[in-house]
Amino acid sequence: MAEVILNQVVKTYGSIYAVNHVSLTVADGEFVALVGPSGCGKTTTLNLIAGLIPMSGGDIYIGDKLVNDLDPKDRDIAMVFQNYALYPNKTVFKNLAFPLQMRKLSKDVIDSKVMAAAKVLDITHLLERKPRELSGGQQQRVALGRALVRDPRAFLMDEPLSNLDAKLRVQMRSELKRFHHELNATVVYVTHDQLEAVTMSDKMAVMDGGYLQQYDTPKNVFDHPRNTFVASFVGSPAMSLFPLEIIGAGTSVSLGSPEGWSFPLNELNSRKANASTGKKVILGARHSTITVHKTAHPGAVPGKVYTVEPTGDVTFAQVFVGDSIVVVSVEPQVMLRLDEPVWLEFDQDRMHLFDGQTQLALNPA
Repeated sequence: MAEVILNQVVKTYGSIYAVNHVSLTVADGEFVALVGPSGCGKTTTLNLIAGLIPMSGGDIYIGDKLVNDLDPKDRDIAMVFQNYALYPNKTVFKNLAFPLQMRKLSKDVIDSKVMAAAKVLDITHLLERKPRELSGGQQQRVALGRALVRDPRAFLMDEPLSNLDAKLRVQMRSELKRFHHELNATVVYVTHDQLEAVTMSDKMAVMDGGYLQQYDTPKNVFDHPRNTFVASFVGSPAMSLFPLEIIGAGTSVSLGSPEGWSFPLNELNSRKANASTGKKVILGARHSTITVHKTAHPGAVPGKVYTVEPTGDVTFAQVFVGDSIVVVSVEPQVMLRLDEPVWLEFDQDRMHLFDGQTQLALNPA
């Protein structure tokens, strides 16, 4: 395996930047997820690494080799696609063997590599079947096996689980994590599902509008989002964000709303607010950091229940706070009614403040 390095990579279509000066390093043996909404540039980035489309600028290294001008077949990578791309008239064995036959390896070497890959992926019993006789999960294992037999320097995966049902996706996430662990494989994995990225990757690259918004471990991205886009994209349910105004200065800062309520910030959050470029900030809070009160409570802000969504072990609710929706969670025995007035208390040790103008996370001044 090998590291993959992107240095100021650019892809333009006319005046449109599909990938805008993206730089990141995938370490040898690391699992990195490129994640973001449709059109963010993640699949284009993967295709640039693979050599399927030409770059408009920048450099890409696989190992110590500059691959800018190399054809895909010369980059020593293997791709796994969302549609499996299996040959329907070939058996599983022949599907796995085909890339090795194209390299004109001996029959003994091919047989050995195919059996080794089949054993790793637990598909030995499927070798004489054809793709139409397999389930979606089994077909995806075969697609992985066909990539594995090539013994590539890096695996590139383009939303390989998106065609599976929800239960099978969860199972295959575990299979892919095990695959990565056992092979110590270098994997670049594209997904629009941030839950896949959080649960599977060593690092995640969050993209939007062609830009790399944040590149870090899933925990750091979740705990310390760099801006409001990352904050609202990573996490399920997403972090709630709503604009407020700074009142006061120094270590005695409060946040106020157009509706007339306000609440005081602790010293650390006051220092963060002081670092804002103006008087506007955006407060961010995840559902698990908000306490719901049914009566007025010191430091809590008033709201009105909009929807209630019981899920069994937890109940989620959307609450209107002014014109903004805030997602909260309560124990299932706590009964909330539509249009019921409630008061929300934010855990100041775990809430986030973002600059109202730049939308970047605020750090203590």
